[in-house]
Parts: sequence; structure tokens; C-alpha cells
Amino acid sequence: MNHTHASLVRHEFYKAVWFYLRVVWPIFSVLLVLIVLFGLIIGYLEGWALTDGIYFAFVTGLTIGYGELVPKLAMSRVLAILLGFNGVLMTAIFAAISIRAIEIAVHVRERGKE
Repeated sequence: MNHTHASLVRHEFYKAVWFYLRVVWPIFSVLLVLIVLFGLIIGYLEGWALTDGIYFAFVTGLTIGYGELVPKLAMSRVLAILLGFNGVLMTAIFAAISIRAIEIAVHVRERGKE
């Protein structure tokens, strides 16, 4: 594969990611807002700084889980579980978009071989 063709394939990949991200943006944005909202609520309940609550929400939602912030209250823990499900759904949507974009880019690559 020459440099020009590789550049075309990358361009098609990014174009497809952008297209499908715009399609699912209403869902994706609701999931992002929920992560921030849950983070603010958990931060308030636990007495953390607001930025710590949001940080905790994204670390939990993206299933990273560093462990330096741990909710102690039952309600915070329930919200943290919901954050985990929310984050898995958000990650799955982004993975599906990426896989579809790869399929499109590979199709462009195979068309280029003809």
C-alpha cells in the first residue's frame, strides 16, 4: 500500500467516524451529561470537591477505577454502579462506531486494489 492510498484509507476512516458520531450524538451527549450529573451528585453526597466528583465519575464510567476516591454512602455506591453501566454503554457505542468506520475504510482499500 503506497502512502497516498494509506492516506485515503485514513481519511475515509475519520470521515466515517465523524459521520456516525453525528448520528449517535444525541444518545452519546445524554450519556456524557449523565456521567457529569452523577459525578456532581456523588461529589456533593460524599463531601468531595465538584471536580473530584466529576473526575470520579469519568474514571468509574470508563471502568478505569484508580481507587483514590471511594464512595462510602450507599446512595453514592448505587450511583457509581449506574455510572459503570452508563460508561460501558458509552464505550460500546464508540467501539461500534470505530468498527463500522474500519469496515468502510477497508472497503475503500479493496476498491482501490481493483
